[in-house]
Amino acid sequence: MKDRKAVARFGSRSAVRLSDLAELVRAPAALSVPGDVLAGAAAVGRPLSARTFGVIGSSVCLYWAGMALNDYADAAVDSVERPGRPVPSGRVPRRTALAVAGTLTAAGLGLAAAAGGRRGVGVALPLAGLVWAYDLKLKSTPAGGFAMAGARVLDVLAGAVAAGGGAESVGGLLRRAAVPAGLVGVHTGTLMALSRYEVGGAPERVPSATLAVSAVTALAAGAVPVSGGVLRGAARGCSASAAPSGLVAQFPAPLKGVAGAVTSKRLRAAIGLGGALAYLGTYGAAQVRAMREPSGENVGRAVGAGIMGLMPLQAALTARGGAPGVAAALGVIHPLARRLARRISPT
Repeated sequence: MKDRKAVARFGSRSAVRLSDLAELVRAPAALSVPGDVLAGAAAVGRPLSARTFGVIGSSVCLYWAGMALNDYADAAVDSVERPGRPVPSGRVPRRTALAVAGTLTAAGLGLAAAAGGRRGVGVALPLAGLVWAYDLKLKSTPAGGFAMAGARVLDVLAGAVAAGGGAESVGGLLRRAAVPAGLVGVHTGTLMALSRYEVGGAPERVPSATLAVSAVTALAAGAVPVSGGVLRGAARGCSASAAPSGLVAQFPAPLKGVAGAVTSKRLRAAIGLGGALAYLGTYGAAQVRAMREPSGENVGRAVGAGIMGLMPLQAALTARGGAPGVAAALGVIHPLARRLARRISPT
């Protein structure tokens, strides 16, 4: 009986199931990418512009390209350590993995150009370069962790640059997104430190150190900074359209903006704190288990939890940037991503 599952053809001699391609690129793990871009866009005040969605598509393509390229480069190692992966198992030819990586890289750069023009390409090109350099050369060197963290930092900065458009200098946009970009980079650094021990297990000091860094990261992400937002809200409050409904609507006009700004600040604080706690509840808990029993299996689970745990961290950073509604949406996606990760491993 013919296999009725969908297949994708690459040349006349091979046919690859779409399910195998999804496993090759770790498809569900790409749900950890949009939050990077949204956190950067929120930091400059425009989290949901059309350009932002274009950059999200670009970053997802580059992420998937990196996963496919990783399996191309690691075919020999995976044949011993992970023989069930698509390339060593023979379900996806090695040359096909390389073709997928190249095609997705070109698509990512094209989407970046369409969404952000020269500015978009100016961020996407070094991002693609880091992805390819990491997989082909840097992975096994001390620079590997910095390369991967740098790629995530560029994801966040790409969102800021695209959302900002031409209204502000690139330097100004990058400065405004520096905090979320830095925290995402620090988180990625802990993942890379753990990922080196997924097979043979880790010294106890490694998960202990990454747990401490993750706790500080969560604390910084959940802290909503005090700024001039209340005063700006007061200035807007003199117009009826800026006034919130309910009890606040009964306040005198000069106080409506202040009350609305305070309410918004509390919402940002609540969602930011919730995201930070969810981050520690997923990634932190997995690191505690790895600290108690630093076997390769537990370390691998901590890495997987860290990839998925990036989403509540992104939610906290997006709320910090002043977009609590977008942050709440990221929080809703997190359980879905974790469920999909049980079917297709994110590592």
